[in-house]
Amino acid sequence: MDALSHILEDIHLYGAEFVYVNGLGHWGFALKDHATFHVILKGPVKLMIQGQEYTLETGDIVFMPIGLEHYVYHPESEPNASHWLMQDFNGHRREPINLGEGKSENFILSVRCLLDEDMAKPLLSSLPSCMLIRQGLDGSGPEWLQLGLSFLSQETASLRPGRDTLLNRLVGMFLIECVRDFIEQLSDSADNWLSAVSDPYLSPVLSAIHGRPSEPWAVADLASLACLSRSAFHERFSDVIGMPPLAYLTEHRLRLAARLLTLGDLSISRISRRVGYKSEAAFSQAFRRQYQVTPSQYRRDKIS
Repeated sequence: MDALSHILEDIHLYGAEFVYVNGLGHWGFALKDHATFHVILKGPVKLMIQGQEYTLETGDIVFMPIGLEHYVYHPESEPNASHWLMQDFNGHRREPINLGEGKSENFILSVRCLLDEDMAKPLLSSLPSCMLIRQGLDGSGPEWLQLGLSFLSQETASLRPGRDTLLNRLVGMFLIECVRDFIEQLSDSADNWLSAVSDPYLSPVLSAIHGRPSEPWAVADLASLACLSRSAFHERFSDVIGMPPLAYLTEHRLRLAARLLTLGDLSISRISRRVGYKSEAAFSQAFRRQYQVTPSQYRRDKIS
C-alpha cells in the first residue's frame, strides 16, 4: 500500500450526516467544529472563512477539513451567525431546512463528518482551511466527482439498507480526491508535510512507518528504504517532514496507541507491543511524555 493510502486510512472517517438547505430570499447560516462539505446544487452563494470571501456557483463543492467557523449566505446578504446549522444535523434529514423568507433562491447539500482528530492531525495541519472544487455537476469537472455526486444524490434520496456505511465511504472518497488534487498542485519546493507522500525517497519510508509501526525501525533501516545514506536521509526527512525520522515514528506510534486505548478491547501490554515497544514500562513512559497522563488514565478518561 502506498504512503498516502496508509495515511488516509489512519484518519478513520465516520458519522457522515447531511442536511439540505433551501435558501429563501436573503438567508445565511454558520457552521464550525467538524469537517464539512457543501455541495452547491443551486447557486450562486457566498462563503466567508477567515475573513476571505468566495463566490460559489452551481456544481461547486467546498470542503472545510479542520472545521473552522464559516458562513454561507445569499450573495446580497451579509455573513452572520443568525442560524447555526450544527443544530440541524441529526442523522440524515431528507426534508430541506428553509432559511429566510420569499422564493427559493439557493439549494445546498451540507455534509458533516467526524474524524479521529489525533490520528488525522498531521494530515489536517497540512491542508488549507478551505478546499474548493469547481463545476462538479455540469460535466466539466473531474469524472470521479461527477460519479460520486450522482451516487450521493441517489443515496440521500433513498432509505435503502446500508446507507450510512455507503455515505461514509462516499464522503471518504471526496476527502481522498480533495487531498490528491491538493498534493498534485504542490510545487516541488513547497514546505508541506504532504509533499513527502510523492517524494520518491520519503514515500516508501512513510509507507513503512504507517504500515508496520511495530517493527524496530532504526534510522539505518529507514535510510535503506529511501536508498539514501543515513546523513542524507536524516537531513531530507527532517527538512520535508519538519522533525527527525525517529521523532516522527514515535509520535505516530503514540497516536496509534491512543486510538487503540479508546477502543478498549486490547490490554495495555498488547497495545505497547503492537506499536513497537518491547516493554509496557517503556511504552507508559513515552506515552506520558506525549499526553501528560498514563495509558490507563487516558483510557479511563476517554471511555468514561
